[in-house]
Amino acid sequence: MNDPKPFQYAVLRAVPRVERGEYVNVGVIIYCQADEFLAAALDINERRLLALAPDADLDAIRTSAESVVRGCHEPVGSARENTGLATRFGILTAPRSTVVQPSPVHAGVTRDPERTLAELLTRLVH
Repeated sequence: MNDPKPFQYAVLRAVPRVERGEYVNVGVIIYCQADEFLAAALDINERRLLALAPDADLDAIRTSAESVVRGCHEPVGSARENTGLATRFGILTAPRSTVVQPSPVHAGVTRDPERTLAELLTRLVH
């Protein structure tokens, strides 16, 4: 039986000009403890970013967003206890003032975290 399991997620936002606070959603990161699942998916719409900020550094935005995806699969930073997925999710979703920022963390329930990630990407980013 595939019972519903709680999960947490955050939207990844590209903020090309941090001082203005304007952003474009570019990805989603999801964590489901019950399935030991941590993953992120991206869809960086360069046209939308350039409409918001014609001088946006698209390479920096892409590099920063891709580092979140990589961080889901390997330890990030130098914290000694950075091996657990819950810790890693916390590090990846910590508020920061950079070109790619996480939204506040939200919660839900899922039967299939991978499918939920794809659905959230479609609903919140596309």
